[in-house]
Amino acid sequence: MWLFGYYIENLPFPAAININNVYTVFLIMVMCRTFSDKGWFRSMFVPKMETRKDAHSNLLSKSETSDLYKMQFHNVKPECLQIYNNLEAEVQRKLHLDQDYPCEVVGSWNTWYGDQDQAVHLWRYTGGYPALTECLTKLNNNQDYLEFRKERSKMLISRRNQLLLEFSFWNEPTPRPGPNIYEMRSYRLKPGTMIEWGNHWARAIKYRQENNEAVGGFFSQIGDLYQVHHLWAYKDLQSREETRNSAWLKEGWDSSVFYTVPLIRSMESRIMIPTKGSPLQ
Repeated sequence: MWLFGYYIENLPFPAAININNVYTVFLIMVMCRTFSDKGWFRSMFVPKMETRKDAHSNLLSKSETSDLYKMQFHNVKPECLQIYNNLEAEVQRKLHLDQDYPCEVVGSWNTWYGDQDQAVHLWRYTGGYPALTECLTKLNNNQDYLEFRKERSKMLISRRNQLLLEFSFWNEPTPRPGPNIYEMRSYRLKPGTMIEWGNHWARAIKYRQENNEAVGGFFSQIGDLYQVHHLWAYKDLQSREETRNSAWLKEGWDSSVFYTVPLIRSMESRIMIPTKGSPLQ
């Protein structure tokens, strides 16, 4: 270090330059390099992360219940859709009648606008993950159900599912009379924004409940992550348009949209028709 000082002092610098200042700059550069290599200096400029006391799922879901939901998406061969619907309805009816299975179908639909020849099913497991495990174990030992799955597989092109929790601020999805059409709006959010989304929608949902259109709101736990599903019911497409337009006349709805749109990576809308045996008609 003293050699650098000697070298600096004997350089032919102009008189306007302060040698002490040059020496000080060099010392700062050395210190910055030393501490940054060790991570100490760099850590001084890293923003402090706010400590969370609970998981996102516990902060957003309904604490008074332990319900778990499963969403199934089945893409059916076009020529098999009606046979598929009849077979699925019969199996769902049997599971509803059998009290030994802690599950129930909340709703079943065929996609009208969106992916064609698609069936969507929403199941509720009362008791959370233990209920899901119990149900799957029993079904895997149910010979009739295994035969149903074998027959159903012949009708499918592809299938996927998700495990979901219900937002605490949404309506509980309960059976309703028809006829209705249903819209499921699915949002894929930027990772880390689920709490922010929930905070905004906890206020925004009040603008969308006057016409009883809000059916349920869910967020994924297993499957496609950071995905949200909002389920709405309307009498028809014209009623849907009028109901959605009326929301923009309410003070506060526009700001809710303004703050939630930047959180979205992609979104999708399905218009669905309930199947004959669906509790949501």
